[in-house]
Amino acid sequence: MKKLIRNIFLGLLFPAAGGAFAQDLPVKTETDTIFFEDFSGSSLDREKWNVMGTDFWVNNEQQIYVDTSATVYTVSGADAKGVENALVLKAHYSPNYINYKGNDFDFISGRINTRDKVMFTYGTAAARMKLPEGAGYWPAFWALGGGDWPATGEIDIMEYVGETDWIGVALHGPGYSGETPLVNKYFFPEGEDVTDWHVYSVDWTPEGFDFKVDGRLIYRVTKPMVENYGKWAFDNPKFLILNLALGGAYPYKTNGVEEPYNGLPASTVELIKEGKAEVLVDWVLITQ
Repeated sequence: MKKLIRNIFLGLLFPAAGGAFAQDLPVKTETDTIFFEDFSGSSLDREKWNVMGTDFWVNNEQQIYVDTSATVYTVSGADAKGVENALVLKAHYSPNYINYKGNDFDFISGRINTRDKVMFTYGTAAARMKLPEGAGYWPAFWALGGGDWPATGEIDIMEYVGETDWIGVALHGPGYSGETPLVNKYFFPEGEDVTDWHVYSVDWTPEGFDFKVDGRLIYRVTKPMVENYGKWAFDNPKFLILNLALGGAYPYKTNGVEEPYNGLPASTVELIKEGKAEVLVDWVLITQ
């Protein structure tokens, strides 16, 4: 395990192709690992993860979450697409699956979290992920506080809304939620995009945040920057979330698509029908 964790940190700090970036930090050879998951089991470990069900819906998203092996499962070998084992969050077209809060849902998908199972305050949270190509997909890797939103804060380590050349990072809290000013886009170098395997991470300290992609520092937020807009909401325990949403507020803001679904064009609906709506996660790591 120690060798594995050290190799992961090497991957966080140095790109796989070799050669250090200018912003590389000294390699950490001693780490305090709070949580490590490589999805090597035959199914999701319910001692570590909760799976959301159909009683949850936000942001005008076009899917409903379902706790089923069709939407949340593990794979190995060739199905893991370049890694040994992986978690898969998969969306499916399922016409008239459910009516919830007056809305008809034609899609199901997966969302998992570590709430009350793995909580942490400060440290580095990282995940190695491979994302699908398609306008209106909205997968994310993020963290929430255990209390009311936005009072206990939100850390968006990676959000993707279907434009393959960039991902977003953000903070939300009291006075800076929703259309938060604490947000940044990261555009991949030429020859890279979200469909490749990448490590998305954040270093969280009492003084602020360093957001990174493959060890590249892409956005830094300090406590004074946050307190310019509202109360610092990041001195409390957080839990991790991985999900694959479809359409809704953020994709719609980006692509302006209204039909056939809010934020979700017909071309992506076809991709979902073809079984191509899936997020793969190689591993998740929390250290302090």
